[in-house]
Amino acid sequence: MNSVPERIRKSERRAQILMELRWKPHVRVTELAEQFGVSTETIRRDLQEMNEARELDRAHGGASARIPESQPSLDERQTSRVEERERIARFAVRQIADGASLMIDAGASTIALARCLAVADLNLKIVTNSLPVAMILGPAPKIYLRLCPGDLLAPEAAVIGPDTSAYIARHNVDCCFLGASAASDQGISEAIPGFADVKRAMMAQAARSVFLIDHSKLGRNELDRVAGPAPDRAIYTDRLPDPGFAKAWQAGGGELQVIEA
Repeated sequence: MNSVPERIRKSERRAQILMELRWKPHVRVTELAEQFGVSTETIRRDLQEMNEARELDRAHGGASARIPESQPSLDERQTSRVEERERIARFAVRQIADGASLMIDAGASTIALARCLAVADLNLKIVTNSLPVAMILGPAPKIYLRLCPGDLLAPEAAVIGPDTSAYIARHNVDCCFLGASAASDQGISEAIPGFADVKRAMMAQAARSVFLIDHSKLGRNELDRVAGPAPDRAIYTDRLPDPGFAKAWQAGGGELQVIEA
């Protein structure tokens, strides 16, 4: 007799979970259980079934909004435009002073940067939310590294969420190095849920912000706007962008470096 009402409650609960994921990148099992007045096991079953239906992505302690299908996976991005990313990364490393403090976010371009830093023989202090960056730089004898806490976004091998942003806010650094999904005359933007918040948090704690963006991302926009041009912001890219974009970025005081082959 109670099966129909239970199905309705279940349907409404799942609809509300999806609605929450429109506004924040991650939801937690314990918080959802308290919100809906059900057990954590009930929520875990909901999230598992929704994951199997490709409505969301299961993550440690909860679930994350699905990464748009149009966004290539981290593995795919790491195997494309390798030469361009490495050229940008090598240039970026040459701009870093010995003894600098840095923040490095997650993504294929910043992983390329980490590989170059690992052999650069620099004394550095680094804060990152990227597991691959931490794995690459952790063994380097001259690098002191802190890995942010947070909610694991497994497809991107990164942590995100309020705990990540709060941890970042406890630090001050000379420079942050960031990737991005897109850049246009409207600014820099991000497709991956939760990444824009982390980037903005890092920018707030850094004296200078550098975006490592290969040419394939120029002239595009994604949903979450990260930042516009400013005197303390730079874009390093591998090909001269559209003149309109270059003019808009530089008119706002932003630095633009084109590292051609």
